[in-house]
Amino acid sequence: MTSAEPVRPAVPRAREVQASVLAAFQLVEDARYLGSSRRRRRLRVRALAERAVADRKLARDLRAG
Repeated sequence: MTSAEPVRPAVPRAREVQASVLAAFQLVEDARYLGSSRRRRRLRVRALAERAVADRKLARDLRAG
């Protein structure tokens, strides 16, 4: 070993490995959540619109009946 080479630790650093595994897991979860947000948002908006239409129809029917 020359003085230009970095000193290697005697014990492997478990925290670095865990951190990289956790970071990879977080990236996967973020991609899953952010990738499907458009579809979920569209479905949520559609459900709210359908509920509003149903509420207006019910209110109209109650006034008429």
